[in-house]
Amino acid sequence: MSLLSFLRRRKKKPEVPSCQRIFQKPSKPLQQNYQTLLEMCLKNKCLFEDDDFPADLSSIGRGPLLQKLPSKLQWKRPPELHENPVFYAANTRRLDICQGLVDCWFLAALGALTFHQDILALVVPKHQSFDRKYAGIFHFRFWHFGEWVDVVVDDRLPVNEDGQLVFLSSVCKNLFWGALLEKAYAKLYGSYEDLQIGQVSEALVDFTGGVNMTIKLAEAPPDLWDILTRATYSRSLMGCQTHLGETKVLENGLVAGHAYTVTGIRKVTCSHGPENLVRLRNPWGKIEWKGDWSDSSGKWDLLSPKEKILLRKNNEDGEFWMSLQDFKTHFVELMICKLTPDLVSQEDGKKWMYSQQIGRWVRGSTAGGRMKQYNGTFWMNPQYWLKILPGDSSKHSLNSCSVLVSLIQKHSSKHRNRVPHLYIGFSIYKVCPEYYESNRRLPPEFFTRNQAMNKVHLFLNDREVTQDYRLRPGFYVIIPSILEPHQESEFILRVFSRRHVLCEVGGNSSFVLSKEIVDRYEGKIWEDFFTKHFEQHPEINAVQLQMILNNMPWTNLPNFRLRFSLNACQGILALLDLNASGTLSIQEFRVLWRRLLFYLEIFQKKDIHRLGNLDLVELHAAVQEIGISLSNEVCNLMAIRYGNPDLKISFESFVCFMLRVEIMGEAFRNLTKDGKGIYLQESEWMMMTLYS
Repeated sequence: MSLLSFLRRRKKKPEVPSCQRIFQKPSKPLQQNYQTLLEMCLKNKCLFEDDDFPADLSSIGRGPLLQKLPSKLQWKRPPELHENPVFYAANTRRLDICQGLVDCWFLAALGALTFHQDILALVVPKHQSFDRKYAGIFHFRFWHFGEWVDVVVDDRLPVNEDGQLVFLSSVCKNLFWGALLEKAYAKLYGSYEDLQIGQVSEALVDFTGGVNMTIKLAEAPPDLWDILTRATYSRSLMGCQTHLGETKVLENGLVAGHAYTVTGIRKVTCSHGPENLVRLRNPWGKIEWKGDWSDSSGKWDLLSPKEKILLRKNNEDGEFWMSLQDFKTHFVELMICKLTPDLVSQEDGKKWMYSQQIGRWVRGSTAGGRMKQYNGTFWMNPQYWLKILPGDSSKHSLNSCSVLVSLIQKHSSKHRNRVPHLYIGFSIYKVCPEYYESNRRLPPEFFTRNQAMNKVHLFLNDREVTQDYRLRPGFYVIIPSILEPHQESEFILRVFSRRHVLCEVGGNSSFVLSKEIVDRYEGKIWEDFFTKHFEQHPEINAVQLQMILNNMPWTNLPNFRLRFSLNACQGILALLDLNASGTLSIQEFRVLWRRLLFYLEIFQKKDIHRLGNLDLVELHAAVQEIGISLSNEVCNLMAIRYGNPDLKISFESFVCFMLRVEIMGEAFRNLTKDGKGIYLQESEWMMMTLYS
């Protein structure tokens, strides 16, 4: 029976129990158990109806958003909107989501999330569908003030009289993961109205639990390009914001006061020398930058034909390139969210320690205000010991260590925009071992006699304030505070460093919990390897590439060694060598390295029999897992082209095959104007087919 038939039968038979009646006493939104509710709905043969976030105007909100709604607002489930609804498709292109009535900040963050399938899978559990065990109930996970929470929603979505989604939608009209994720996020924060105003950085942290870093581009550090490079080739999500303006859409194509997703960077080689480019996307899915390096810019003629084909975009999809200098001029802020604080540290090693403390400013007790104006009450604020330990392997460990401190305020209202953010900040003081060992609160006179480590006290009315330090091993105290005394709020204090202990003054340090963070795509051993080879040879040829790949140490796989042939390395180089120089730069090699690690993960997962190769069935599964849509016919032909006589594909061949598929797919999407075909001159055709 089809889902539509099931829905029609459900409407015709009132004797089928309603989930609204079954769940007369719903639990709190963050305490609903998805599995229990799903099984109850399946047992009673009904579709879930969430009384905690009902299909009515109370879930929309009570502010200006009501004025933007269609006159005949309806709530419908995806099976009522499309004959073949899909929750999530593995072959879905990144950024195939479009903004609805909710503000751009959320969609800009969501666009960044789609570049990291492993992180996306944590937020959007993929086992859900409209086919198997469908009961109108879905769930999503968010990092919510210090812990991961599971948010359950029903799949009734607001639509207009034509059946078009009012809020977030997908380019593929039968795809609904984005709309349901947005509904879950609206439920988490009170209503759709509460998503009207926000910061990209807030959503990025909610998707990852990561570290937020905001750079004012007017005061950008000299190493901004290096920061962008490290962020791009690590597990970072990035967004940015344009300057406010009276005109919504400016003459240069940018939207004033608008959030964008940073989707990539590239150093290109022009006839006059190298130029740094930044790729951005407008969440509207249209309206693009019109200046240098835009789709119609003559600057692209300065590049090699292949680089031009693989980078330049000829379709109006909201994604575009601009120079780093133009980016700094026309955008006000760059927001980077990273799972480890490596962006602000040059220390060797890959392991970071993360500690968290939850506290509260209470009027008349622990809400003492800032030190500068309220030195008589400042000491009343919560106090936390921070013990910095020498790093095991860092060459800087005896001098100073990189420490990142984050303070997040937690508003008391269920609705995120009904209570304004307070101005919050923190101070760090060096203390002697005797103070630390006594484990007693520091008296008022300590703060009048000692100067804080952070001479510039940053107080912002943002949800999160983050600052990084270089601290010598020793003992410190952190004082989180609100700008004004007698104001109340909960807060979360987080500290990241190589090795430390964080505990509340007067608390029991024996029960302090810290977590170790390891980024499997980064680390000292690989960075040393990269540096060693690329310092000697800034550009490497196929022979050098073969030597690097065949001698690369593979973390967590001590007995694993790859053996790439020279022919395979020549093919890989041809695919990635966009400027037709016959060599790879460290930038291009980093792209290759991250793809290699990703391909290896998929290859080992699908190599069920651990034979070191994939058969046809396993190859189909691996391609689908990567998120690429290929017909059975093409997959079979690729097994003939890249496989051995038994049609088995080694990891070396799998890498060459997948790189070609991804690069050629990207070339088609850049060149097509209608999604159906492309036009190439003969010289361009020969370049793409012969040297790739």
